[in-house]
Amino acid sequence: MKNQAARRVGVLTDRELELIAVAAYWWEGSKDKPYARRERVIFINSDPGLIALWMEFLLRQGFGVADVRLYLSIHVSADVDRATRFWADVVGVDPSYLRRPHLKRHNPRTVRKNTGDAYVGCLVVQLLGGREFYQRIEGMWRGIVAGTFPRPPAWHPEGPSVVG
Repeated sequence: MKNQAARRVGVLTDRELELIAVAAYWWEGSKDKPYARRERVIFINSDPGLIALWMEFLLRQGFGVADVRLYLSIHVSADVDRATRFWADVVGVDPSYLRRPHLKRHNPRTVRKNTGDAYVGCLVVQLLGGREFYQRIEGMWRGIVAGTFPRPPAWHPEGPSVVG
């Protein structure tokens, strides 16, 4: 079932990738707040597929490896060298390109399940000089949301009645 669903997707067009990447950014990226005006493009995730998708999106938008800063966000107890090699391989850069990692201290009151050899932390992708690109992302997200709801959904009190 999963393989069949994956084959159904096929190769993404530039527009499809753009819409997916903007939505992913809005869920996982840093956002400007009224109380903290920061129009920066910083994407962080632990899923290698999502990081690869984001990097492909940046590439198709004309950005290269020189336009981004990459670093790990990882717990101090992890194998940082192994995680660095892992993420460098995902992105396709030499491990030396990744900046000094952000090391998270362990909180003994929490029970972490993301430990062991499989744990590689998160990769942070920061776009340099991304203010205008951030504004474009936010604008597209607004368009996605507006285009999703041309009328109230059926379950909304003012939405269309469901015929059964």
